[in-house]
Amino acid sequence: MQARKKYVLLGLCASCWLLLFYWGGGVQLRLLRLLSRQRAEVVRPWPNWTDRAFLPRYAHLDELQTDPGTAESPRQRRQAWSAIYKDSRCRMETCFDFSRCRRRGREGFRVYIYPSEKNDRVSESYRKILTSIGESRYFTSDPREACLFVLGIDTLDRDQLSGQFVPNVDERIRGYPLWNDGRNHLIFNLYSGTWPNYTEDLGFNIGQAILAKASLNTEHFRPGFDVSIPLFSKDHPQKGGERGWLVRNTVPPRRKYLLMFKGKRYLTGIGSDTRNALHHIHNGKDIVSLTTCRHGKDWEKHKDARCDHDNLEYERFDYQELLHNSTFCLVPRGRRLGSFRFLESLQAACIPVLLSNGWELPFSDVVQWNQAVIEGDERLLLQVPSTVRAIGNERVLALRQRTQMLWEAYFSSVDKIVLTTLEIIKDRVFSHISRNKYMWNSLPGGLLVLPEYSTHLAHFPFYYLGLGVNPGQEFTAVIHAVSPLVSQSQPIMKLLQVVSKSKYCSQIIILWNSEKPPPSRSKWPPMPVPLTVTDGRRKTTSRFLPHVAIETEAVLSLDEDTVLLTSEVNFAFLVWRSFPERIVGYPPRSHFWDPLKRAWGYTSKWTNDYSIVLTGAAFYHRYYHYLFTHYLPQSLRTLVDRTSNCEDILMNFLVSAVTHLPPIKVAQRKQYKELPSPQGTKTVPWANPEHFNQRQECINTFANWFGYMPLVHSQVRLDPVLFKDQVSVLRKKYKDLERA
Repeated sequence: MQARKKYVLLGLCASCWLLLFYWGGGVQLRLLRLLSRQRAEVVRPWPNWTDRAFLPRYAHLDELQTDPGTAESPRQRRQAWSAIYKDSRCRMETCFDFSRCRRRGREGFRVYIYPSEKNDRVSESYRKILTSIGESRYFTSDPREACLFVLGIDTLDRDQLSGQFVPNVDERIRGYPLWNDGRNHLIFNLYSGTWPNYTEDLGFNIGQAILAKASLNTEHFRPGFDVSIPLFSKDHPQKGGERGWLVRNTVPPRRKYLLMFKGKRYLTGIGSDTRNALHHIHNGKDIVSLTTCRHGKDWEKHKDARCDHDNLEYERFDYQELLHNSTFCLVPRGRRLGSFRFLESLQAACIPVLLSNGWELPFSDVVQWNQAVIEGDERLLLQVPSTVRAIGNERVLALRQRTQMLWEAYFSSVDKIVLTTLEIIKDRVFSHISRNKYMWNSLPGGLLVLPEYSTHLAHFPFYYLGLGVNPGQEFTAVIHAVSPLVSQSQPIMKLLQVVSKSKYCSQIIILWNSEKPPPSRSKWPPMPVPLTVTDGRRKTTSRFLPHVAIETEAVLSLDEDTVLLTSEVNFAFLVWRSFPERIVGYPPRSHFWDPLKRAWGYTSKWTNDYSIVLTGAAFYHRYYHYLFTHYLPQSLRTLVDRTSNCEDILMNFLVSAVTHLPPIKVAQRKQYKELPSPQGTKTVPWANPEHFNQRQECINTFANWFGYMPLVHSQVRLDPVLFKDQVSVLRKKYKDLERA
């Protein structure tokens, strides 16, 4: 009886288990199918419109990426991609040798360029890229020092039908002793694949190399490893580049046209669906969407019924006029995902509206593109007009301002595109001292924020206002001394007394740059603040070295023969605290363009405006010491040291390039006379006729390196309240300023 009950119980348990497996497993499978179907249907974020059900059906993303005549399934494309890039799962942790960047105890990020071989064809664009790397502070000619390697072979254009295509790349790179399956190599590419499919195929195996590529697809992008770069033309400037077109905060922010596009219409092949649909939103009034069939040699063979009308309408509008007068610019995909229209729109402050599904936007690792562009969906073109109309004026102005910041920081020249690529990789290698998103997405941009100085926002002068931080209430005086100390009546002795009396002075550093050794401490007068005498190594640029002894944020740079009052020092320091990102000081100078010589000129005449404040008597933030030493190229610092001249002009160039603002001149007495040079000291440098000629040459050399003229003219002079007013002297805080 007991055995019978046991068998019945086992049978019931088995039946229940089978029922649970059948029904439960079926439910699980159905849930998995439902979830996978929903996941497959997810598209890029786009407004939820109530009338979506009434919209006509548009092509699926897979159809938009493929020519109907040569259709490939998604599985076939994935298989093709895996055959091209076998290391598609590469990440910095798995495919990069960090030890190469930390050899011999150095954390040095150095880049080596393979030498080009004889008869190598190098395009103008790739030559610019190599030049930018070669002139950067990261370049090394010794491969043993290199952390990163760049090919001398031109890999920008991998379209086999292009005249710039370089064959046999695979065989050549495999012969490089340092190739190591691409490890620690960086490959640049603008065009991949060829007609009719324009796939991602580069025609050679990149292995474990980092790919800096235009028109990267999000499906193939290796996050945290590859770098998406913009598509730029061969005419893109090497350095500097043109400024953005949004010169002022125009009110109202909207322009004559709401939305515009003018470009090619592809009649067949990949990309044709998107371009062919653009005419649906054209109204000829506030929305101008123009395409032309007239391109290529055999366009007439493929022309359709719309071509003649489209071509006529296309000629009615000027592209530059549309750019200048449009609020939003359509940036649809071309044959590939990227487009020249993207950079053109950024520069013009015409907010890009992207219609390129699957495009990994340039420098997406660091740039917050939702603050500068509108990302649309190729399949929902008819929703674009209503979407951009719904954007408020405040948002429009914010988007336009951000386009200008990004254009000028990262895209206006090949130099900036290349350096941004290198800096992104460097931040990955040295992640413990990398820039954060705020640094990359606010002025002055990541290229001018050196994380080796600090990773704390409050340590940089240009972030004070945004963070609500006030600069420190003390300064360090750095006096540049070139004359031997032979008398207690020398100007430097009086200067020490004047500066040390300031209640804001924390310390004084004398940068001894004389050929004779510095005198003992007993030779210097007693002072209420610490005095340090340090070796200047007989270099003019040593006055801007990031001296460890400087403990305050503010630096007062002084020449040994500067004549000031304590009240002048105090007033200038209070002005600097209101403008901590700028140079604030006394002696002004100016630059001008000489049309006859076709060169920049330099003048020391008293005029109504100025663009330079000499650092012989000026306040600035100590970060500029670090930037001067580690950002500017060695060639410019060598020029300054060789001529013992122009270091003050170079510092003004640097600060204006960072801020896009002029320096600030403060009130100064004009009554005092130049003091004669003490016996046994050198004559003042400006007494030498060559001094002025050298400064003329310097200003052109500096402008050539920056690629543009960063100096900005100003007519502002800040004076203390009640200065020279007819009120009681007892009421005046800076009463000494008007005394003779």
